[in-house]
Amino acid sequence: MSTLVILGFMLLALLGLPIAFAMGVASLLALWLSGVDLSMVPQRMMHSVNSFPLMSIPFFMLAGELMIKAGIVERLISLANTVVGRVRGGMAHVTMLSGAGLATVSGAAVSDASALSSILVPSLSKIYDKGFATAIVAAAANLGPIIPPSGAMIVYAFMAGSSVSVGGMFMAGVLPGLIICFGFMGLCSWIATRRGWAATGEPFRISRVLAELRRSLIVLAMPVVVIGGIVGGAFTATEGSAIAVVYSMLLGFFVTRTLKLKDLPGLVVRAAITSAVVGALIAFASIITYLMTVDLLPQTLSELLRGFTSNPLVYMGLVAMLLFVVGMFLESNAAYIMLVPLLHPIALQYGIDPLHFGFLFVLNLVIGMLTPPVGVVLFVVCGITGVRMRELVANAWPFIALMYGVLLACMLFPPLVTALPRALGY
Repeated sequence: MSTLVILGFMLLALLGLPIAFAMGVASLLALWLSGVDLSMVPQRMMHSVNSFPLMSIPFFMLAGELMIKAGIVERLISLANTVVGRVRGGMAHVTMLSGAGLATVSGAAVSDASALSSILVPSLSKIYDKGFATAIVAAAANLGPIIPPSGAMIVYAFMAGSSVSVGGMFMAGVLPGLIICFGFMGLCSWIATRRGWAATGEPFRISRVLAELRRSLIVLAMPVVVIGGIVGGAFTATEGSAIAVVYSMLLGFFVTRTLKLKDLPGLVVRAAITSAVVGALIAFASIITYLMTVDLLPQTLSELLRGFTSNPLVYMGLVAMLLFVVGMFLESNAAYIMLVPLLHPIALQYGIDPLHFGFLFVLNLVIGMLTPPVGVVLFVVCGITGVRMRELVANAWPFIALMYGVLLACMLFPPLVTALPRALGY
């Protein structure tokens, strides 16, 4: 049955059927052809999404939409501009710091790409060529699922079960996320110097930094309250996501005053659509997971891999190569939902730290959001800016290479991922 599902899913996806429905139709056909009672399907689908932790996904999506509408991006850009000062590649540095700041609020690359493209590409294009300007924004937006909070990490933790906590996954992304951010900044300086672009920005002055910091303090307090509360055990990730929504609304209505009551329906609908896509994927994938379990596919694959190699590092390398291919052709949420139940238990049998494996899995697929032909961040940036895909990809490959370099470093040196969550008791 599993083979039938996989072939059916690939055929339907290639014909253009949305990923969630391709999964659902393929699994239903496999069940019907196998003579299984289809009455169990609705119950299994409902059970898969009837989960308290999953409620954090729509809340974090809505919080991100609210914070963007509340003018958070403009404040982060102003603060980053004063911190960077006058250096080569200065505006690129501002974009990277703004992307990192926005990542602590939204947790999603798509919304970050939309916000940063609309606000920063016009300014960046005056300094750099437009292809490089859009590549900078795409790279900065890709920090969203790495730096906590992260919708991708929530989905991974849910699919992996009790062996992985959301808080632990969040903390696993902090150090690698900062390394990637500062690596991007160094790369931008090197490219700016090589191409002869002049230094931009105003000279660094501590008085301006302090003034912008005071102005942005209430904004910067949000990730401290929300993520700190989750990590400290004051509340769960779901409760933290609800607090983030309330905080965002108070900020937009009473501090920046750019959020209006008439804006709320549109923001709620956008967050609901994104969340519904994830929910549909999880519901339909539950049938595929059931079929794989019936066919003993996880056990068969585990025996095959363990017969091929007993080295955990080799296993992680094989998974990385698989995800490299998958990330180029499959939407990331679909990949989490289909592959985590299959590959995560095998990683535990190899004795791999579940947080270490989980973060590497997420980072692999986050990089896939920047790689053609199905790099969703590339499509968003191209759609907003009008830049041709070929031009964007030609300028984005150094950022993709750097992310793969960090992935390799994290694979070879697990403390880069695990040291912080272990220090905090995860």
